[in-house]
Amino acid sequence: MHRSPTRRHPAVAVAAAPARPGEQGLRWLGALLLGGALAFGAGMARAQSDDAGTSEGDEKIITSYGFSDLGTLKYDENFSHLDYVNVDAPKGGEMSTWARGTFDSMNPYSRKGRAHGFSVLPYERLMTSVADDAYGSYCLLCSTLEYPESQDWVIFNLRPEATFSDGTPLTAEDVKFTYDILMEQGLPSFSSAVKAMIPSVEVLGPHKVKFNFADGIPRKGLISQAGYFIVFQKKWYEDTGARLDESRLENSPGSGPYVYDQIEVNRRIVLKKNPDYWGKDLPINKGTANFDTLRVEFFADSNAALEGFKAGAYTFRQETSSLTWATQYDFPKVENGTIVKTELPDGDLPTATGFVFNLRKEKFQDPRVRKALGMMFNFTWTNDTLQYGLFAHRQSFWQNSDLEAKGVPEGRELELLKTVEDLIDPAILTEPVFVADDGSDRQLDRGALRAASALLNDAGWVAGDDGIRRKDGEVLSLEFIENNPSNDRIILPYIDNLKRLGVQAVYNRIDDSQYTDRVRNHDFEMIFDSYTNGLEEARGISQRYGCDDRDDVFNPAGYCDPAVDKLIERLIETDNLEDMQAAVRAIDRIMRHAYFMVPVWYLDKYWVAYYDMFEHPDPLPPYSLGNLDFWWYNAEKGQQLKAAGAF
Repeated sequence: MHRSPTRRHPAVAVAAAPARPGEQGLRWLGALLLGGALAFGAGMARAQSDDAGTSEGDEKIITSYGFSDLGTLKYDENFSHLDYVNVDAPKGGEMSTWARGTFDSMNPYSRKGRAHGFSVLPYERLMTSVADDAYGSYCLLCSTLEYPESQDWVIFNLRPEATFSDGTPLTAEDVKFTYDILMEQGLPSFSSAVKAMIPSVEVLGPHKVKFNFADGIPRKGLISQAGYFIVFQKKWYEDTGARLDESRLENSPGSGPYVYDQIEVNRRIVLKKNPDYWGKDLPINKGTANFDTLRVEFFADSNAALEGFKAGAYTFRQETSSLTWATQYDFPKVENGTIVKTELPDGDLPTATGFVFNLRKEKFQDPRVRKALGMMFNFTWTNDTLQYGLFAHRQSFWQNSDLEAKGVPEGRELELLKTVEDLIDPAILTEPVFVADDGSDRQLDRGALRAASALLNDAGWVAGDDGIRRKDGEVLSLEFIENNPSNDRIILPYIDNLKRLGVQAVYNRIDDSQYTDRVRNHDFEMIFDSYTNGLEEARGISQRYGCDDRDDVFNPAGYCDPAVDKLIERLIETDNLEDMQAAVRAIDRIMRHAYFMVPVWYLDKYWVAYYDMFEHPDPLPPYSLGNLDFWWYNAEKGQQLKAAGAF
């Protein structure tokens, strides 16, 4: 099964933001929508082989079946299957889910059109991650990789048996072609960043390809970056004349276990199992890709989608709306056991979600203004009144992990912060990390209102006789745009509180296409959005938080801080797990102090409902729900439900 990078290995941003997944909040989709051609490695690589008998000059060449940037691989070279899968899982049936909104493209590598995450499912990577190893990558399209101790390059030895779905061999020429077309026709922000690190790819033989790394840059993470390349078929592009930078519904053949079956614009996407999939017997694939078909149905909103679920239009639903989860799953099919409603543990890093300020706007340059506006979001009231007390208040960008900054900085984190003390507020070195106030049990927290008023007064935004705040004749206004009606109930009380502060706040819910266009062009003041971080961070963190990429689509706030840039440089140079974690904690501390995002909530479990014909490993692995990957279909239960007219 094609595995996307998880939040352990955030993917390089290859594509512009496609259709938002909406209330279903599929975890696999969050990674897929990042474009999927590469994933960020982190940490100085460690040799995992264990054949180091060759050399180039005086330098030892390491050969391995996998690679870990920080520590050892969980699985040894001779592992028979992943620990968390059911190797005897039956094959067959269909897994179907839903998405909110629309799509008009199956090419996620272009800013043109709105693609969906299913569009990358047919493709595989040179290497892949697994759901119970936080730092390891394992050969998939490759059988082994070779690299010198200097890590100046890496060679991937491709599996000779690997083929595309049309039966043609997958070769080193296809890998080089993929690199070349991404560099020529991929998003400029992506191609320029990658080419600065990987200036060339060479074909050394039919199944041997070499990635050369640029001189003068740290080697950390480069092998992992190269390993996460997906592979396009060169012949298809040459025969069709298709370009990577255009919107289209037809894509080149992939090498994965699934192929496109139906594409009905704005209605559904269906993939079917390739019976001749080349990799079905690989140890890393055993117990995965268990369904005959995968299907996603599109709905205008979550309410319509829930009605479709009740009627059997699709059979698996992951819920993120607390209102829906708490109040709308009392229908007969749940009560009689036709549908299973359950909570499953999620050990992955929570997505950093919140209300994002567009720092490109002059009025948001003052942190006092941002903090004052953020104080008007009352988490406690929102959670207790509107979300049934089901969430916890997110504070860190790396919540509930060893990367989360806590208390007063100390040890290695403090040492790193002192290297940039001339660029940061001195309070960051001596005071506890910023923690957003939880609020109170009343919608308008009077204490927060007074504190926010004082901050705005200090910043020169003073309320006039009409209660509206102005500075130098300019009204303090804020437009919040959104395209998901399910968020109205959360955002509108926040807008009301902002108005009580004297802010001319407006909430505009717009359609999907308008929203996509405005966000891509940075034409907004505040949005509800997220940053996908990882338990393993290195070079790729700069695309989300670095100054060079402040206008990248994956940095919606346009955040830029020279101190963070310098710490990212140190992060890239570090050669062990502890230093990586300390550097990320320092970055987390600085970014929380900057308050460019109003933190909202997080959940450490999956809310899922599904027709009682699916089964899954118990326990689940820590880093994936895996419903498209390693769940399976119970045919006997499925036939019983069909006979009963359940769907």
